[in-house]
Amino acid sequence: QVQLVESGGGLVQSGGSLRLSCVASGIRFGIAVVAWYLQAPGKQREMVATSTSGGTTPYADSVKGRFIISRDNAKNTVYLQMNSLKPEDTAVYFCNAKVISLVYWGQGTQVTVSS
Repeated sequence: QVQLVESGGGLVQSGGSLRLSCVASGIRFGIAVVAWYLQAPGKQREMVATSTSGGTTPYADSVKGRFIISRDNAKNTVYLQMNSLKPEDTAVYFCNAKVISLVYWGQGTQVTVSS
């Protein structure tokens, strides 16, 4: 059974930092393309950052220079370090993993940034 379990969300003041974690099980994590998405209230889900087995990490323009995606294949875990958080970063953050043609999602973790 495939599971992606996110953690690390919460309430933080503007300018603060959070680190999200997503632990995967049931997939070949080492070859997976893993990504973080966010979904703000009333808006569509959008990609934040992606990590491939080759190490490329495209970022959304809105988070470039502030967010860093990283992965630990030995722990089947992908992280999202979020710095200089802004109120507009408030959203539910989802972990996503794609292995060949199969796509999996976590349940999401809420991030709220107060002004």
